[in-house]
Order: sequence, then structure tokens, then C-alpha cells
Amino acid sequence: MLFLANENFPNPSVRLLRENGFDINYILESNRSVTDEKVIEIALTEKRIILTFDKDYGEIIFRHKIANPPAFIFFSYKGESPTAAGENLLKLIKENRFELENLFTVVAKDNVRQRKY
Repeated sequence: MLFLANENFPNPSVRLLRENGFDINYILESNRSVTDEKVIEIALTEKRIILTFDKDYGEIIFRHKIANPPAFIFFSYKGESPTAAGENLLKLIKENRFELENLFTVVAKDNVRQRKY
């Protein structure tokens, strides 16, 4: 799995995921201050799943219907620590209960919702 962490995704969570063997392109390191549309373009080009706390992506995908990257994971709950998002994602992957490809996944405090696009 290849990931693209948006600017608002916490650096400690990026480090945690990298320490667990995941390939992550981090927008803060590679393309600081780009538009959401550019993030989607990068994800498409590199075939990466976007990790974000930015709810605007839902509107971009479902209302504006622009080209869709492999998947989105939107974290609606920040958690108690800067590593919480990474820990939640590792748990989802380990449980292997969810497909991620071609889905908009919302990770909330107490549940996970998914929608095809």
C-alpha cells in the first residue's frame, strides 16, 4: 500500500507508519502548500491512497466529480495524541476488515464508514 499524507496529517503518525514499513509521500516534505486538486493529481500519478483530516475532499469527489485517486482515508477524529491517526490506520489494516481501494473511508472516533466513488 502506498500512501500520500496531506499537509494536515500529523508528522508523528507519518513516522509511525513509515516505521511499520509503509511507503508514504508526505506533502509537507515534497510539495508544501499545494492545492487539494494538486494533491489528488499526485495521488493519481503515484497511485497512492490519500490520508487527510481535510473534509473538503468529500465535496471535491462527490460534488465536483473530478478524477479520483486510488482511495481516500478521511480522519474526522484527531485522537488523543499525534500518533492516533497512524495507530488507527495500522489497526484497520491489521484487522483486514476493510477494503480501501476506490473507496472514500471516514475514520471517526467510534466507527468507520465507507462509500464508493
